Amino acid sequence: MALQVIGAGFGRTGTMSMKVALEQLGFGPCYHMVECLPRGPEHWQQWIDAAGGKPDWDTLFAGFGATVDFPACSSYQALADYYPDAKVVLTVREPERWFKSTQETIFAPHWIEYLRSVEMGQFIQATINDYLQDRMHDQEYLIQRFQEHNEEVQRTIPASRLLVFEVKDGWGPLCQFLDVPVPGGEFPFVNDTQAVKGILNKIIAEGPEAVFGYTGAPEP
Repeated sequence: MALQVIGAGFGRTGTMSMKVALEQLGFGPCYHMVECLPRGPEHWQQWIDAAGGKPDWDTLFAGFGATVDFPACSSYQALADYYPDAKVVLTVREPERWFKSTQETIFAPHWIEYLRSVEMGQFIQATINDYLQDRMHDQEYLIQRFQEHNEEVQRTIPASRLLVFEVKDGWGPLCQFLDVPVPGGEFPFVNDTQAVKGILNKIIAEGPEAVFGYTGAPEP
């Protein structure tokens, strides 16, 4: 299975909602950080290899029809080149609100500090922190980097292949772009801030191996 949809938007731009929506539309399973973390060190090493210029995309995304969120979004251009038939969705959000959300969750100071001391932090460093120059708490810089990334995606991906999307826009533009019928029911708005904070704190308290069990790459 080759990727059909590539999410280029940073984490905390509604990527969990997008994951659920894409799976509901038949483009799943959809790879997301929540799929990545439980796969353990061997899988994380593949991301380090990719960041070092030796990607094995087919192995990383085996069984998946789409990807959103970190760590894949920082490799959107390489993925778009490797999967030329895939469409690209750039999820966006008001920058100030995005920054605030990151500081409560994925870039919370205690979480970033924890990652510097554990194996899991190596692949996050290679795929996220390096991409942001390790300045995850610098509001002016991070918002600027967020905007630069979004502008770069729009500059480098052909307009015919790209949808710039806010999850509040709902099914209409997404389904039109992907050329699929609008499903019944509301668009899946997943507000996962508390859930993310909970799992990060649990990892810090108990360790990722205890939380995830490292069962390897589960069947999607």
